[in-house]
Amino acid sequence: MLHKKKPILSILLLILIITACSNHSVNQSNKVDLTVSAAVSLKDALEDIKQLYEDENPHVNIRFNFGGSGSLQQQIAQGAPADIFFSAAEDKFNSLVEDGFIKKEDSTQLLKNELVLVAPIEHNGSSEFEDLLQDDVQRISIGTPDTVPAGKYAKEALEFYNLWSDLQSKFVYAKDVRQVLAYVETGNVEAGIVYKTDALLSEKVAIIATADPSSHSPISYPVGIIHDTKNYEAARDFYQYLQNQNSLEVFEHYGFITH
Repeated sequence: MLHKKKPILSILLLILIITACSNHSVNQSNKVDLTVSAAVSLKDALEDIKQLYEDENPHVNIRFNFGGSGSLQQQIAQGAPADIFFSAAEDKFNSLVEDGFIKKEDSTQLLKNELVLVAPIEHNGSSEFEDLLQDDVQRISIGTPDTVPAGKYAKEALEFYNLWSDLQSKFVYAKDVRQVLAYVETGNVEAGIVYKTDALLSEKVAIIATADPSSHSPISYPVGIIHDTKNYEAARDFYQYLQNQNSLEVFEHYGFITH
């Protein structure tokens, strides 16, 4: 009887070894690639958060698609692959919610920002929005209002100050807020309107004035999970990670308002 049990025990042991090896192989190969379409103004903060998250979750690879929120919204609506959308504009985000691309329960308003007028660091002229009318200000860069939320907010603010119509000939439109910043940094324009968080990143520009919060729509940053993602669990984990204290401290470090 003892001799008959040995082959059975050997077979059971072999099965356990094969199963363990198989599970180990699955765990090692169970890599997840997450695509996060995010407003370019979030780039630096999100790159830091990505590093923190991937250190804790080595099986997840975060890929960012940065751009203007309007362009990203159109990409997602047209079927471009994305697992999470992090917008700099409520209207662009809400259109995806209304069209069923994002469930309301899988979304939240996470951050706020401010709108500022900037000029090259050596600038010593204008100190308020009304000074944009002066002759020494020949070119002013803003994001294209139809597709770039920062451009839309800039237009609203300039209309509030009764400057929009008078400044038409001076505008240099940009594809996103970072391009506006680059135009100012290189001296291609005398002034630009960007988010405060972008201005704080640059040592080549000076903040000349901050727009009155009542002069434009609230600058909100909603984030949500794309409904048809094939990586829902991983996407939800990163979505929740963006809301934890460590991530919020990173956002605050870059000048975002988190409450």
